[in-house]
Amino acid sequence: MDFGVVLQTNPPASRVIEMMRRAEEAGFSYGWTWDSHMLWQEPFVIYSRVLEATAAMTVGPMVTNPGTRDWSVIASLFATLNDMYGNRTVCGIGRGDSARRVIGQPPMSMATLAEAIPVIKGLAEGREVIHHGRPLRIPWVRDGRLEIWMAGYGPKALKLAGEEADGFILQTADPHIARWTIGAVRSAAQAAGRDPARITMCVAAPAYVGSDLAHQREQLRWFGGMVGNHVADLVARYGTDGPVPRELTDYIAGRKGYDYAHHGKADNPSVGFVPDEIVDRFCLLGPAAAHVDRLRELAGIGADQFAIYLMHDEEEKTLAAYGDEVIPELRRA
Repeated sequence: MDFGVVLQTNPPASRVIEMMRRAEEAGFSYGWTWDSHMLWQEPFVIYSRVLEATAAMTVGPMVTNPGTRDWSVIASLFATLNDMYGNRTVCGIGRGDSARRVIGQPPMSMATLAEAIPVIKGLAEGREVIHHGRPLRIPWVRDGRLEIWMAGYGPKALKLAGEEADGFILQTADPHIARWTIGAVRSAAQAAGRDPARITMCVAAPAYVGSDLAHQREQLRWFGGMVGNHVADLVARYGTDGPVPRELTDYIAGRKGYDYAHHGKADNPSVGFVPDEIVDRFCLLGPAAAHVDRLRELAGIGADQFAIYLMHDEEEKTLAAYGDEVIPELRRA
């Protein structure tokens, strides 16, 4: 199992760069950031410094979207970084949540996302594509490579990930939901004539190593609220008795709205509807041994990478605990 760390690009950028450097030293091979330009600093500016400060780490957004920037801009950003640092980027992509909603725009449609993925990948790898109704190619790209990993929860998203993406990102560490989503992506890949084993499966969730479970739950309850934004869209589309498992949909019954001013923060006042049971299922809490047990279960389901959302009051201690105790155990396994 590979490991990634996911950070918000809060200022100062120097701390983001330093945490990525420490993460690589601790055994993390992927460095991810959020991509929400109004809430945090512009990540693509910071990626160049992260790549310079690390030796082999692969970096990218978890996740960008096809509506904030023109697809040709997204491709050129990745192609430039890859030309400078040797194909060490990955494009996590989805419909868009905070990056779109904060500027008063809805998430992009699944149809738009399906159109965008091959265009971004093709341009970043130096191929000619049709974009805005005309043939385009970035002429200076040489030997470019860009994997695109798609995030999503619903049936249409899982089908598209299996048909088009190089990787799938599941933003919850719940084993039941992982089993359903990974299985659906693999089935879609097989139906499309692709080898399911060639799609990287990434599970991403907050992790907090410690002994005070009550405190950890309060620090990580924000994640249930973040996931709830996507689940609310699914319930609006499919209802509560549709194809999406109730393990994912039932908990948002008490959701009353969401304030993006507190997005991804432990003090988010919009997440009182998230029960302890959801925090325990969606996140990794407790001592290092409990993290190892959950990660072994997720690896058995098919997770190739676990990416930690590192957003709480003991970020550095958890990063060190993973480097000292968790990652060595999973690598030995």
